[in-house]
Amino acid sequence: MKNDVLIWMDYARENLASAEILMEKELFNPCLQNIQQAIEKALKAVLVYKDLSVKKTHSIQELIGLLEKENIRLDISEEKIEFIDSIYLPSKYPLGSVLPNFEPAREECSQGLAIAMEIHDKVKSILA
Repeated sequence: MKNDVLIWMDYARENLASAEILMEKELFNPCLQNIQQAIEKALKAVLVYKDLSVKKTHSIQELIGLLEKENIRLDISEEKIEFIDSIYLPSKYPLGSVLPNFEPAREECSQGLAIAMEIHDKVKSILA
């Protein structure tokens, strides 16, 4: 496997491990940020693995769309993709700036971690 793919996956694994620790500490905003980043970096690892261009985007929908154009299917529900994309901005910016009524809790973090682990497992099978 290419060195660049391994680097992307190392970063993705670190984000996933960070999210787990942050959830335990009830630091929900950074937990969600790390969940999103873990997924984004894993998907970008697949792009690199397939010698595709890595687009500068934080949109999981867009990254999955790029993979699907190359017939790389992860079989992740639209609902899960929308959830991950929905947590990115409100978890990064304080109340009153982007989505003023967003207050993350354990439930969102648990849901996000489950999705991230599912995607990581699917990415690992592609990279194997």
